[in-house]
Amino acid sequence: MSAQYNESTVLEEPLVNADVVTEVGREAALLKTGALQNAIFNSANFSSIATDEKGVIQLFNVGAERMLGYTAMEVVDKITPADISDPQEVIARAKALSLELATPITPGFEALVFKASRGIEDIYELTYIRKDGSRFPAVVSVTALRDDQGGIIGYLLIGTDNTARKHVEAEQKLLDQRLRDQQFYTRSLIESNIDALMTTDPAGIITDVNKQTEALTGCTRDELIGAPFKSCFTDPERAEAGIKRVLSGNKVTDYELTARARDGKETVVSYNATTFHDRERKLQGVFAAARDVTERKRFEQMQQENNVELERAKAAAEKANLAKSDFLSSMSHELRSPLNAILGFAQLLISDTPPPTPSQTASVDQILHAGWYLLELINEILDLAQIESGKLALSLEPTSLSEVMSECQAMIEPQGQKRGIGMAFPQFDLPCFVDADRTRLKQVIINLLSNAIKYNRSNGSVVVDVDCPREADRVRISVRDTGAGLRPEMIKQLFQSFNRLGRETTSEEGTGIGLVMSKRLVEMMGGSIGVDSTVGQGTVFWFDLNAAQRPTLAADRHGSSAITSPQIPEGARLRTLLYVEDNPANLNLVEQLIKRRPDIRLLSARDGNLGVQLARAHRPDVILMDINLPGISGIEALRILREDLVTRHIPVVALSANAMPRDIEKGLVAGFFRYLTKPIKVNEFMDTLDAALEHAAAHG
Repeated sequence: MSAQYNESTVLEEPLVNADVVTEVGREAALLKTGALQNAIFNSANFSSIATDEKGVIQLFNVGAERMLGYTAMEVVDKITPADISDPQEVIARAKALSLELATPITPGFEALVFKASRGIEDIYELTYIRKDGSRFPAVVSVTALRDDQGGIIGYLLIGTDNTARKHVEAEQKLLDQRLRDQQFYTRSLIESNIDALMTTDPAGIITDVNKQTEALTGCTRDELIGAPFKSCFTDPERAEAGIKRVLSGNKVTDYELTARARDGKETVVSYNATTFHDRERKLQGVFAAARDVTERKRFEQMQQENNVELERAKAAAEKANLAKSDFLSSMSHELRSPLNAILGFAQLLISDTPPPTPSQTASVDQILHAGWYLLELINEILDLAQIESGKLALSLEPTSLSEVMSECQAMIEPQGQKRGIGMAFPQFDLPCFVDADRTRLKQVIINLLSNAIKYNRSNGSVVVDVDCPREADRVRISVRDTGAGLRPEMIKQLFQSFNRLGRETTSEEGTGIGLVMSKRLVEMMGGSIGVDSTVGQGTVFWFDLNAAQRPTLAADRHGSSAITSPQIPEGARLRTLLYVEDNPANLNLVEQLIKRRPDIRLLSARDGNLGVQLARAHRPDVILMDINLPGISGIEALRILREDLVTRHIPVVALSANAMPRDIEKGLVAGFFRYLTKPIKVNEFMDTLDAALEHAAAHG
């Protein structure tokens, strides 16, 4: 019994304790639920607004206070949620619901809770207005609150601030629009391209094309996409090989293929292609652009044919020019040889002992006169031939008109005095320099002066003027005579070869070449020549040349042009420099430089032939050589010196106004030790001179 009692006792006690525990648990759960509901209702992240059945606010939680800026005391029992909502949106919502539900709905609170009052779930977007007047978008969920009998006793409006989501949506919308715009822009570029564009996958299957490709193939875009790339061409194997080459080497350029359209039309295209990849650098396929080169190929073919014809014509012209030069050279040699004998023996006859009779003297004078005239004609024809063949090279450099005029005056005045022609030459108060070849400038002036004397009237005059204004770009030299003048139709015929304007029937001799030569030479020196004439009063021949600055020692780009004279060891050998130059101004510059070098003696020659003679006679240590010289050129003089055992070891330095790269290259190929250009750069000049002297000492 005791055991049973105890067991019963033990069994009954847990039943009492379980009821207690259950009740306690329920109370705890209720407390927890209440606390949770209270925490949710008072959450700062949601606005929870509860109203009565008429819409007057009864509860206004912390979240509502934070979002709207009102305190609960300011709104409870005073306003409805419609009063803190955008009125225009409330009106719009009322209209929309009226249409949707086919029943009139009054703008105001009713519009906010109408669906909820009918048991319809209602979540909508609305703009709330804060106490300070600022606005923000909110998402509002509305629930009708009912009593035990199902009657509505109020409404609960739970809202969240939708600003961030709206901002994200706006940005996303903007990004989407930009993407659409970019896609449209990209497609527009593709479609507006003049080339046929095509993409393929790595297997060579077409994945996209533009309108130009459709026009090229005669197929639609839908027909092309999915077709093999190679099927569009007359040589599928070459087309496929092109794709493979792109895939193996990442690109091809100017890959020619012939596209065949659906109607059989063939078009030669040049393809440029490359691979393209996705963001992860995974190969997507090949992008190819084809340009129609049919016309270009046709043009190239025509050009090639034209080039062949041009080369033939050029070869024929060069052959003819060579034949002409050979002929003139041969003619010169053949004519000069007998002419040398004629003039030589005629001069011997005139100076023989006993002297010839007056009759014989007159005859010999005729022989000499005709011989010298023939020699002049030969020289002028050869000069003209050189100009026309482009073989006459000029050395353009600052040239003193005062010096040139003085030399021309000395040469021509005796001829004028012999004919009784008064001559006036300009006086130069200030230096006047032109950019010209000194020798050829003298040739032009002498020719114009000779004509002015030759075709003048008895006891006439010749006046030479030089217009050399300061700061001017051009200088004009004019020669005025008092001859018969030229008629307009005669002026039109001037500067024509062998045209003497009817003077060939007069006693005045002439070749009809001098003015042609003068015109060509002036133009080669960058000038122009013309004539003004009045019948019965005389003629003025004039020509303009580019003005030039007086030549000076050019300062070295790295510093001053000053030269320090080297210390000469006692007993040191005096070295010799030979300068071959026809321009006195340039010669004077070098003389000034060499005066500062007591270890160097300067010799000079005015032409190439004299330079060769002095080199053979004096064997200078170094030779300084101009290129364009009277008689023979500097390059020809160098060739002669190199062929002579006596002078071949002497270093020859070129100093020329011919400063084009091809001129320098030509000079160095010819064998000059160095090639310097004018104006002289002092330090460069002296360094080159020292290098040449060291070379001469080492190899002399």
